[in-house]
Amino acid sequence: MPNTQLLQPCLAAALAELPGIRHGFFTRDGGVSSGIYAGLNCGLGSNDKREHVIENRHRVASHLGQPGAPVVTLYQTHSAVAVAIDGPPPPDALPKADAVVTTVPGLVIGALAADCCPILFADPVARVVAAAHAGWRGAVSGICEAAVVKMEESGAVRGRIIAAVGPCIGPDAYEVGPDFETDVTGRDAGAAAFLRRRHGKPRAFFDLPGYVEGRLGRLRLAKIENVTQSTYENESKFFSYRRACHRGEGDYGRQISAIVVA
Repeated sequence: MPNTQLLQPCLAAALAELPGIRHGFFTRDGGVSSGIYAGLNCGLGSNDKREHVIENRHRVASHLGQPGAPVVTLYQTHSAVAVAIDGPPPPDALPKADAVVTTVPGLVIGALAADCCPILFADPVARVVAAAHAGWRGAVSGICEAAVVKMEESGAVRGRIIAAVGPCIGPDAYEVGPDFETDVTGRDAGAAAFLRRRHGKPRAFFDLPGYVEGRLGRLRLAKIENVTQSTYENESKFFSYRRACHRGEGDYGRQISAIVVA
């Protein structure tokens, strides 16, 4: 069972060394939820007890040095829409977008995921940070690019931006069908390089973190760091939508990846 006392986020070394910026790709460790949500479930859209999710999010804020601060996430729709915020939006009117950008000190922003790829960004000079949620649809549609453009609109310079790709479904677990192949390559022919076949397996496997890294690599950022682990294959550490579906569990928790200008 996940540890219920200590939060143990994965850290990107390139972000961790930046003064005045704190971040974490949080795991299941350190939360109060139970059952299929056991641990640090931060998904308000799940059917977990709301008070548990709120407490878990409070723990994230405290871990990042912002006790009592709200943790802002979006109404994620697998889009290529990025928004900039200067304060918490109303809980009942969250922006429908998949990347959030801010320059406001103490405002914790995050992306929720349970197999999709979280990305955290920072320009340490302009003190602009962002959190993005990249499922295959969002990645192919351009959520990485949209996040960087929105950061630039907030004062960032892409040649200074550091991006870190966090835990998501691994390439050995993401088996896809022919319709997926047609769809993804129809939107981006370059995605074919991230579809791999194995001996004895009729279906391809998609390398989502590799594809996201590749999209980021086109943007000429200062640095891209990969701290991925497979959410599907590491049940003690991560929630997984696909694992929950395979088990017929009906619902699933969401881990959060969060960043703040301290």
